[in-house]
Amino acid sequence: MASSAPVLILQNLSADGPAYLRAWLDAQGVPCRVLDAEAGQDYPTTLDGYRALALLGGEMSANDELAPLRVAESLIRQALAADVPVIGHCLGGQLMARAMGARVHAARASEIGWHAVQVAPGAHAASWFGPERELTVFQWHRECFELPAGASSLASSAVCAHQAFGVGRHLAVQFHVELDASKLAVWSASTDPAYLALQRGSATVQSGPAMRAQASTALPAQQRLADRLYRRWLFGQ
Repeated sequence: MASSAPVLILQNLSADGPAYLRAWLDAQGVPCRVLDAEAGQDYPTTLDGYRALALLGGEMSANDELAPLRVAESLIRQALAADVPVIGHCLGGQLMARAMGARVHAARASEIGWHAVQVAPGAHAASWFGPERELTVFQWHRECFELPAGASSLASSAVCAHQAFGVGRHLAVQFHVELDASKLAVWSASTDPAYLALQRGSATVQSGPAMRAQASTALPAQQRLADRLYRRWLFGQ
């Protein structure tokens, strides 16, 4: 695929856009096409003309019988077969797991806010995450994925045994490495009753003020991680 070909970004919800991913692509001079399923934009049935595939998050379950999710899984399988680089964020990572035959199920607890993940030992995990063995990342999920056959588990947490997995240049992460300051401002101001109820008595669900207070150090560090992950995914570096 020519280097001028765009990256296809699948957006499940209008409020969950590509954020830092798009800023990073713009900085690299890489064009992208963002399709928002909630806004009625249909996902294509093939990856013809695209150099890579990125999948974003969403509040629905990967197991919900929604047509865009099944089209997304078909595109993931096409990309894997053709070695077109794929990256999945949160729900996007869960869709990658499903497309590869693994189960997505309820996590032991919801993870919302800034949380530590432990990087797996070995060269493969280090090629993605670098030498650090623990990283702080932004989470917002209640489900998690199992490890597909042929994939390597790259990170874990107390709540999810598999926070990330890799297959060659393809990467699935359970966390929101695409987060930027604008997305954080909106999400951390949520008044959704279900989210507010989860905060009560939960050690794994942060309040909005706690998220914003930690962001001054955690967000720049996560964006440095995003730079590394995106470069490895798109350029193989």
